[in-house]
Amino acid sequence: MSELVLQIDGVTKGYNHGKPNQVTVLQGADLSVAKGEVVALVAPSGAGKSTLLHIAGLLDTPDAGQVRIGGEDMTKLSDRKRTAIRRGEVGFIYQFHHLLPEFTALENIILPQRANGVGVSEATKRAQSLLDQVGVGDRAEHRPAALSGGEQQRVAFCRALANAPRLLLADEPTGNLDPATSDRVFSALMELVRGTGLSAVIATHNLELASRMDRIVRLENGKVIAA
Repeated sequence: MSELVLQIDGVTKGYNHGKPNQVTVLQGADLSVAKGEVVALVAPSGAGKSTLLHIAGLLDTPDAGQVRIGGEDMTKLSDRKRTAIRRGEVGFIYQFHHLLPEFTALENIILPQRANGVGVSEATKRAQSLLDQVGVGDRAEHRPAALSGGEQQRVAFCRALANAPRLLLADEPTGNLDPATSDRVFSALMELVRGTGLSAVIATHNLELASRMDRIVRLENGKVIAA
């Protein structure tokens, strides 16, 4: 059996507990992702896919159930330990790039490495290499405002991979792009993921993009089911 990088078992999550408008988003959700596997998560808006990704990436905690990364139970760790694991083991990509506007593309990828204790020279070399891999190496010294939407998102991909995580979580990573740009940018992301052997869960509404991943799962009625 392949090594499991992510295991979500029986995760439940609700909001507004005890109030008349209480909403239960996840109801015993289960998901396992093997090393090097890329899983498409398909769900309509409001179904809870962002909540599931946030719990998987240790940005939120479940009301019940267990989350394991690399076989280690994350559920009851201290906030400090969860932050350290999130910084080094998990990469996030969102629909909007969230790049720091006052820094260049290169600096946006150097910064998370520096926060993780990597030296300037090594961080710079890795940042440039990642930019080269996604085809925007010549834009390294440009600030986000000088980049196109597709270029900005490619830089965001590189930033997510800056600290060489074992797990990548992406929430509609091409949702803000036109179809042609979306296809090119998604291809760049997949090349980056495949080239590094990452495990990934990528939420998308685009069934054509989903079909290019290893497996498709759906989030329905608070549970993860095979497509």
